[in-house]
Amino acid sequence: MHTQLEELVAKAQESIAACRTPNDILDARAAYLGKKSVLNGLYARLRELAPEERPAFGQLINQARTKIEGLIAAKDKEIKNAVRAQQVQQELDPGMPGWMSPFGSLHPVTIVRKKIEAVFMSMGFEVAQGPEIEDEYHNFDALNTPQDHPSRNLADTFYLQNGKLLRTQTSTVQIRVMEKYKPPIKIISPGRCYRNDKPDPSHSPVFQQVESLWVDKGISMSDLKDTLQNFATAMFGPDVKSRIRPHFFPFTEPSAEMDISCVSCAGEGCRVCKQSGWLEMGGAGMVDPAVLSMVGIDPEIYSGFAFGLGIERIAMLKYNIGDMRILFENDVRMLRQFRGESL
Repeated sequence: MHTQLEELVAKAQESIAACRTPNDILDARAAYLGKKSVLNGLYARLRELAPEERPAFGQLINQARTKIEGLIAAKDKEIKNAVRAQQVQQELDPGMPGWMSPFGSLHPVTIVRKKIEAVFMSMGFEVAQGPEIEDEYHNFDALNTPQDHPSRNLADTFYLQNGKLLRTQTSTVQIRVMEKYKPPIKIISPGRCYRNDKPDPSHSPVFQQVESLWVDKGISMSDLKDTLQNFATAMFGPDVKSRIRPHFFPFTEPSAEMDISCVSCAGEGCRVCKQSGWLEMGGAGMVDPAVLSMVGIDPEIYSGFAFGLGIERIAMLKYNIGDMRILFENDVRMLRQFRGESL
């Protein structure tokens, strides 16, 4: 059987070397490694040997099998490379004109986010970042949100294990910054937020928000209004007006909503602004003294304002996009509209 094994390996080497097509390789694999192959039959003949001879001969069979498998694998790769090279040669026509690959572009939300950062940095704000996985203290308690507030419910917030949650607002960053630094503080904090909302034309469970915070001596609502107007002018043009109107938020006192004149009808009234002439932008207000005290800042000495804006909301207004879901559907036709858009 030793002689038979040596002859089998030599014959396999010769046959495999003669293979020219993928089918030849399949035939060779079946002939030398298949269930009905001579090599496979040798395993059954081990019982014909004396017990002390079986391990050594079994090892020889395994070595032969490994060698044949290596020969087949190498030849298979060689044939596939040759076939591919032939296909490329047939497909390649140096006389054919080339084609231009389309240029990529930034997503409109990315464009708007970078523009927002540039506008606020030009006004002296710094960009701050914070974790997207937060704890209840930074997301709710430190922002003066009571235990029975609806935003704490499972219907609004994604809770994780060990008291963690996905932040519902980037206001968490202002708490972390005020814990670490003392006034003056002048920051914006753009980033992703998460709320348990079903996707619709104006809502998404994942969205981006930019929070602004300015804490110093003598900061007032006038500073807030001027900052919001400067932002509206830089983002939407010199003809856009802004206003603030009373509202309520747990972490600001007094609180306000920021509106801008409709960018579609210039304030005359249309379908986009529901004939009101105004568009809602986001919440704002003076930082509640309780929030300042929570982070160790004396509200008798310092005051500050904060406001939050939805980045997708701004992108929809700036580019006249009627449905927020369009921003997340990866429709290349929509993305092509922003090719070459400047920041």
